[in-house]
Amino acid sequence: MAKGITKRSVDYSRWYLDVIAAAQMADYGPVKGCMVIRPTGYAIWEAMQSELDAMFKETGHVNAYFPLLIPESFLQKEAEHVEGFAPECAVVTHGGGKKLEERVVIRPTSETVIWSMYKNWIQSYRDLPLLINQWANVVRWEMRTRLFLRTMEFLWQEGHTAHATYDEAEEETLKILGIYKNFAEEYMAMPVLTGLKTEKERFAGAVKTYAIEAMMQDRRALQAGTSHNLGQNFAKAFDVTFQTENGKLEHVWATSWGVSTRLIGGLIMTHSDDNGLVVPPRLAPVQVAIVPIWRSDDEKTAVLERLHAITADWQGKIRFKLDDRDNYRPGWKFNEWEKQGVPIRLEMGPKDLASEELVMVKRHSGEKERIPQSAVYEKVNEALEQVQQELFERALAHREKNSHYVDSYSELKERLKDEGGFYYVHWNGKRESEDKLQEETKATIRVIPSDQPEENGQCIFTGEASSRRVVVAKAY
Repeated sequence: MAKGITKRSVDYSRWYLDVIAAAQMADYGPVKGCMVIRPTGYAIWEAMQSELDAMFKETGHVNAYFPLLIPESFLQKEAEHVEGFAPECAVVTHGGGKKLEERVVIRPTSETVIWSMYKNWIQSYRDLPLLINQWANVVRWEMRTRLFLRTMEFLWQEGHTAHATYDEAEEETLKILGIYKNFAEEYMAMPVLTGLKTEKERFAGAVKTYAIEAMMQDRRALQAGTSHNLGQNFAKAFDVTFQTENGKLEHVWATSWGVSTRLIGGLIMTHSDDNGLVVPPRLAPVQVAIVPIWRSDDEKTAVLERLHAITADWQGKIRFKLDDRDNYRPGWKFNEWEKQGVPIRLEMGPKDLASEELVMVKRHSGEKERIPQSAVYEKVNEALEQVQQELFERALAHREKNSHYVDSYSELKERLKDEGGFYYVHWNGKRESEDKLQEETKATIRVIPSDQPEENGQCIFTGEASSRRVVVAKAY
């Protein structure tokens, strides 16, 4: 265990914050609940942003930017939406030293301001589909905050699209859900369940909400991304209509979807350990840390010359850092790169120089291997792919081990209290049962999973008929 990091088994919440502090990822700002994202944390966000942005653009989406400030009257236009967000809104009442004629809201999400603009941009079926995404910050006045997972201001992307039919909007919603699943599993090495949210958990103003749900090491669920079919609700609220090919005037169909810096919290809690942060290679700002070892100036010169020769053509191929600082000992450097979660560490000293080998250490397992200097590039690339796959497989095994089928409510309550995990249970589809579950266990229905076939059974709460299982868990 690294010095200053609480063991997960002792206090998981404290461990999480200790890992963030040790890796210098983030800190709380002077306004309570606001987060300062430090360079290590922001570099991971940039890597996430880069990969996701490319995926969006490959599917025809383009980026734009919309205002931070929204007229308060806009939020009143969609009743369910304003009811859902009103408690979290930060409202500006004065500007330029004067009381504002109309108060403005700092965006908690951008549906209203975006649809006010779409009204001007959409007239005909020829203007559809409109596929726009923005990378932005939002503010939600949270009372209980935790770095990355829930802060008053956070960074995210939010896509907002307009379509000619319901089916096109539904296709878009599911396409984005697939992108999120692919990103979580292929880049974050974080296995996720996909599926529909219940009406209780649905986004305010949506017709359907789909989500990706992941299991953290403490067996709690994390909602890592959502994709919403908004139907015609916002189009009707802002009177966004288009002329069809048949010359009729109809309201457009809409979607919205987003992931946020909460993904960084998910990455931390999926992979990290008692020694600090663990970052999957595909998102690691530094994939390989190289630590030279010397005792004299001559040894330093010889070792650095060899390492520069080995890495001469690595630029643009491997993200690496040659740590040639001479004011820190090698042991300190080993510990520092370990806490920052760098997937691979290479070590070379005078003896390695003579043997024409060096030492490769895998962060996630601690496995050490001596490799020939002539094959370092190939061995490192091979190891990076192996680490990426092993992290995913380890997380998947953890989820499968802690996923259970339960048909007794008393058993569910006991196991939620003592074990945590994902529980596949039958549910009658009624809000009263869902409310009872949350009141009595603090757990919720996380998702109606996409990959679960219909299965006749009895509701775990009431004994009434049920046609499929849902996933129940305690969540962040």
